[in-house]
Amino acid sequence: MEFSQDDFDRLLMFEHTRKSAEATYANYPLDADNLTKWGGALIELSQFQSLPDAKKMLNDAISKFEEALVINPAKADTLWYIGNANTSYAFLTPDLSEAKGYFDKASNYFQQAVDEEPSNDLYRKSLEVTAKAPELHMEIHKHGITQQTMGGGSSASSNAKVHHFLLME
Repeated sequence: MEFSQDDFDRLLMFEHTRKSAEATYANYPLDADNLTKWGGALIELSQFQSLPDAKKMLNDAISKFEEALVINPAKADTLWYIGNANTSYAFLTPDLSEAKGYFDKASNYFQQAVDEEPSNDLYRKSLEVTAKAPELHMEIHKHGITQQTMGGGSSASSNAKVHHFLLME
């Protein structure tokens, strides 16, 4: 996988964030902000991984967010991040019926984030575009884009475009 300098800098930054959050967790396991930061770093790092490793990293991120939500169930940014992780996981899942379950979870979490912070444009846009996700999923997998961007030799920046395409619409 080839990396641009920006990709490499992002990789280093998010790896540092992950390690820092992991160290903080050892002393403060009930810090929902830290768990959210850790999960967010894992989502970002997943974009630089092979398909199996990306899915594992996204599952790890989801568990960090779930742990944070046990501590603070109304934490809007955590609700948004777990929705984002489920959306990313869905796009990495070739079978649409299986992916739909992740899109449905994402939509539920985005709705909860909007309920907590109705004026947040990012949360509202995420909820809105999740409805279009299954159609985009079909297009992506029909053209084999996921295989090309996940460990198939393309750049990590192309992978990031697949993960964040919905929010740019």
